[in-house]
Amino acid sequence: MRRSVIWLLGLAAMACVIACEAVAQTNCADFDIDPTASVPLHPVADPAPQSCATQMSNGFPIPDPNCTPGAINPTLTVDILRNPNFRTRCVREQATTEQQKATTYSLYNIPHPTNNTGASQTCELDHLISLELGGADTLDNIWPQCGPSEVSLSQRFFKEKDGVENYLAKLVRNGQMDLGEAQRGIATDWTQYLDAARQTCPGGRC
Repeated sequence: MRRSVIWLLGLAAMACVIACEAVAQTNCADFDIDPTASVPLHPVADPAPQSCATQMSNGFPIPDPNCTPGAINPTLTVDILRNPNFRTRCVREQATTEQQKATTYSLYNIPHPTNNTGASQTCELDHLISLELGGADTLDNIWPQCGPSEVSLSQRFFKEKDGVENYLAKLVRNGQMDLGEAQRGIATDWTQYLDAARQTCPGGRC
């Protein structure tokens, strides 16, 4: 009898968790967002294949500003980004598909990696201005960030940039940095925030 009661209580607790998660799920329609909106930080012509070149800053890659200037979604306001119910899935894959994003490999003359998942992942089609910072889901805000393959996954360039994105998003949410400043800063040179991000968000966790 006691085991049955415990089992039933366990089921009830599980049902409660599932129900609570369902209630907490974001309804993107609750936000006044245009997921396809995009304003580049500066206008650029459509680049030709193999015309873009990754640059280096502080030993880390940054994109070609003539190909990937960075772009924002102006409907992602500070209030929305600070809302705990907002999720980036409301805008992710809404303006461009994965197939369209993959064309940036050709622009940067980078071979499309195979088995690019899990611990074997060496490249990420990165939003230069992250969606958490109000970045747009358009090709002028996306670039292939790759390598190095000889280090662990957590040390690869795109994981290091994830930490910077989380750090800046935290500052914006807490009112410690203006959203526009964060957007311009990460688009100009995301590596300038690496040291502060590592100190504030060890392992990229804020």
